[in-house]
Amino acid sequence: MKLDFIDVDHLSIATTNMRGKGKDPDVSDLLPSVRARGVLVPLLVRPNCSEGHYEIVAGRRRFTAVSVVAREGGAVKPIPCAILDEGDDADALEASMLENLARVRPDEVSQWEAFVALVKSGRSVDEVADTFGFEASAVKRILALGNLLPRIRTLYRRGEIDAGTVRHLTLASKSQQKAWLALFDDESAYCPTGHQLKAWLFGGNAIAVKHALFDVAEAKLAIVSDLFGEDSYFADSDAFWTAQLEAIEARKAAYLDAGWPDVVIMERGDWFQSWGYVHANKRKGGRIYVEVRDSGEVSFHEGYVSTKEAKRLSGGGGSDDENTHATKPARPEVSGPLNAYIDLHRHAAVRADLASHGGVALRAMLAHVIAGADLWRVDIESQRAPKEAIAESVETCPAETAFDIKRRAVLAVLGFDEDTPTVTGRPLHRPPFAPLFQRLLELPDPVVLEIVAIVMGETLAAGSEAVEMIGLHLGTDMRQHWQADAAFFDQLRDREVLLAITSEVAGAEVAAANAGEKAKALKAIIADCLAGANGRAKAEPWVPKWMAFPPTAYTSRGGVGSVKAAARVAFDLSAPADANPVERGGAPDGNETLLAA
Repeated sequence: MKLDFIDVDHLSIATTNMRGKGKDPDVSDLLPSVRARGVLVPLLVRPNCSEGHYEIVAGRRRFTAVSVVAREGGAVKPIPCAILDEGDDADALEASMLENLARVRPDEVSQWEAFVALVKSGRSVDEVADTFGFEASAVKRILALGNLLPRIRTLYRRGEIDAGTVRHLTLASKSQQKAWLALFDDESAYCPTGHQLKAWLFGGNAIAVKHALFDVAEAKLAIVSDLFGEDSYFADSDAFWTAQLEAIEARKAAYLDAGWPDVVIMERGDWFQSWGYVHANKRKGGRIYVEVRDSGEVSFHEGYVSTKEAKRLSGGGGSDDENTHATKPARPEVSGPLNAYIDLHRHAAVRADLASHGGVALRAMLAHVIAGADLWRVDIESQRAPKEAIAESVETCPAETAFDIKRRAVLAVLGFDEDTPTVTGRPLHRPPFAPLFQRLLELPDPVVLEIVAIVMGETLAAGSEAVEMIGLHLGTDMRQHWQADAAFFDQLRDREVLLAITSEVAGAEVAAANAGEKAKALKAIIADCLAGANGRAKAEPWVPKWMAFPPTAYTSRGGVGSVKAAARVAFDLSAPADANPVERGGAPDGNETLLAA
C-alpha cells in the first residue's frame, strides 16, 4: 500500500464498495469540513482497468462530499488516497467493510450484501465474525436476510419497515411474503406489522419455544425458527399443549411432595390477580397457584392464600366456629342497647385502671400501632423515590442498613416471620392484637422501648417536621451516615449551587478560577476533592447544607424542602406555650406522679 493524491475525475466507485449501490449517501455532516479543509482521511482505492484511474473501495461518503463541493463551483484539490495492492475482490470488500464499520455503521442490508459476497468468495462465517468483531450468531442473523424477497430487503434498507417486522417475515414462506407485500401495497387493506404480523402468520396461535416446561429436544415437536435465530415457535399448538400440561402436572406433584398443602392450576387464560391474595408460607396453609397464559407461558405463584382466608387466619375474620357464633341468633340473650351498656361500662373500668399502669398502656399502644387494631390506623413511610437510582441509593446507604439490622432483631423477638418487611403491620398483613399484646407484656421495658424506636422509625414521614425536631434533639450528624454518590451528583444541575459547593470542598480560590466552567466540570472537581483523586487534596467529611441538622440553603431562591420544614419547627417552638401544665405547676422531680405535681 502506498499514499498518493489523486484528482477527483480519476476516481470512481468500485463494485466491491459496500456503499456502492443505491443513491448517494447523506453527507451533510461532512460538507462543512470538506468545504473548509478538504478531505483529511485518505480514501482506500485500487487501480482499475484504465491507466491512471482508480476505483474507491472505501470512502464513498468523502468522495460524494468532494463531488458536491465541485458541483457548487468550489475549489477541489486532489484527494489523499491509500492505494491497495492489486488483489482479489474479497480482500477489497473486507477492507471496505472494516473502513465503514469504523465510521458510520452501514445498514443491515448493506452488511448482508457484503457478508454474502465474502462467504461466496470462500470466507467462513467464523472468519467473517472474527475479522469484523461480530459474534458468529450476529453474522448468521444478518445472512438470514437473504431468505427474504429482494423487495422486502429494499423496504428494510429504506427504513419503511422495522426490524421486528423483518424478523417475523423471516418466519414466512415465499408465498406468505408475497401475500404480505400485496397487503403492504394495498392502501385500503390492513397490513400487519410487528407482533400483529406474527399472529397473522400463525393464525393467532404462535407459541414460543422458550415457554415450554418440557424438554423440547426430547419431545421432538415440529418447530419453526425465524431466520435471525432469535425466536422459535411450535408448528403444532395442540401437540404443545399436550406436552405442556403433562409438565405442569409433574411440577404439581413435585410441589406436593415438597410439603405444599395444595397446588391450584388455574384455567387457561385466567390471570392471577395478586391484589386478591397475600403471602403465606407452608405452615400457614400457603398454596401454589399455577397461571397458564394462552401464549403458553406458565407462572408459578408460590405461597399465597386469598385475602379472605388471610383475614380469617389472622383473627380479623374469625374462625369457622367464630363465624358460626357470629351468626345472628333467632332470640339473642341480650338486646342491642344492653350490649352497648355492658361494653361502655367495661371500657370505662379498664381505662380507669389503665391510667395507673403506664407500662401496660405503652405496650397496649405499641400493639395497637403494630396491629392496626380497632381505632388505630398508622401508615408506614413508603420511601418512594422518583427515580430508580435514588431508591437504590437510599436502600443501600449505611443508615438504612443499620436500621434494618435492628429491625430484624425486633422481628425475631416478636416471633414474626423473618421475611416480613416491617414490624408495623401493613393492610392485609396485620398480626392479631391479643397474642402480640401478650408477648409485649412478657418483655422488659428496655426491649419494649427498642421496639417502639423501630416502629416509630417505620412510621416517621420523610420530609416532615418530626424528622427535623427529632434530628435536632438527637444531634444527628449526617457525616456519619452519608457520603456523596452517583445518584446525588446526577441530581445536581444548578451552576450557582455547584459553585457554592465547590467553594466549600475545594476553597474559594478554586471556585473563582472555575467560575466559567460547565456543571459537568464542577461536579468532577467536587468529586475529586471528596475522594482525594486526580491530584486534589481530600476534603474533610462533608454534607450539603440542605442535609445537615439544622439545614440551610445555598441561595435565596427558596424551594428547599428541608429548610421549609426546619423553619416551621422554629416558628412553632417560638410560639408561647399557653397551656403547658408543667410550666404552671413546676416540673415534677424524683418519683412524683403527674397528679402529685
